Amino acid sequence: MAKTIQEERWRWIKPIVNKEMKIVDIAKVCPHSLRSLKRWKKAYEVDGMKGLIPKSTKPNTHPNETSIRVKERVIEHRKKTKLCALKIHWQLKKQGLTVPVSTVSKILKDGGLVKKYRTKKIKYKHIKVEREPGELIEIDVKHVPGGIKGKKYYQYTAIDTASRWRHLEIFDQESSFHSIEFLKIVMEKFPYTIKAIKTDNHSTFTNYYIGMNKRSDMTIKKLHALDVFCAQNDMIHYLIDPGKPSQNGRVERSHGEDDRKFYKPHTFSSLQSLKKQIRYME
Repeated sequence: MAKTIQEERWRWIKPIVNKEMKIVDIAKVCPHSLRSLKRWKKAYEVDGMKGLIPKSTKPNTHPNETSIRVKERVIEHRKKTKLCALKIHWQLKKQGLTVPVSTVSKILKDGGLVKKYRTKKIKYKHIKVEREPGELIEIDVKHVPGGIKGKKYYQYTAIDTASRWRHLEIFDQESSFHSIEFLKIVMEKFPYTIKAIKTDNHSTFTNYYIGMNKRSDMTIKKLHALDVFCAQNDMIHYLIDPGKPSQNGRVERSHGEDDRKFYKPHTFSSLQSLKKQIRYME
């Protein structure tokens, strides 16, 4: 691999210079344009390898460039008076020489006559808030790949964000009833009090995004059964933003690992076999 631009250019025009390939054939596979190849080839023929060194595209002159006499006068005035660009502009204007303030500033900057102020960089320290077990549990549903004997099954997963405690259950349906049943099992098995849960926006968890369920003031006409159950048990139900599964990252990541380590290498003859083997995944 080329380490410099010069080596990269030589790598593409070398077959052309040695007459091993035509320039049009090189252009078909080269990421650079045919025009660039021709320019590099011409530069190599004129100056050799030095011609392949990239040159600055900054123009040496400009038709409206400030004259050297004006630049010297601005610099001389600055050294004598130590005035700022605006005051130098005013004084030169009184003397019959009009130089824009921006031009005076640029002349002073190019001449190294501007103070360099040191700015202190603020370093922000990321403080990770430690959660307590049960403070937030992520819940999600995964379709069992392929099903069993042509029938679909669903894996409900709950992960505590503090202790990483995980529990899995297999159901033959995906509904709000099964979501509540799963949460009841989690509450029974989890050794701490659950304060809040977090889910995605599927209809098994919320009806906030279901059509014809909102009033004109965007309030919900009827609460979801899971929300009612959470309210009865003093739990907060958080929803992730639509299209942002990363906000439920722990449970989403665990589903990916289940696919790679559990479902792909194993086959299941029955629902009982699946439920038995999935206990080893917790």
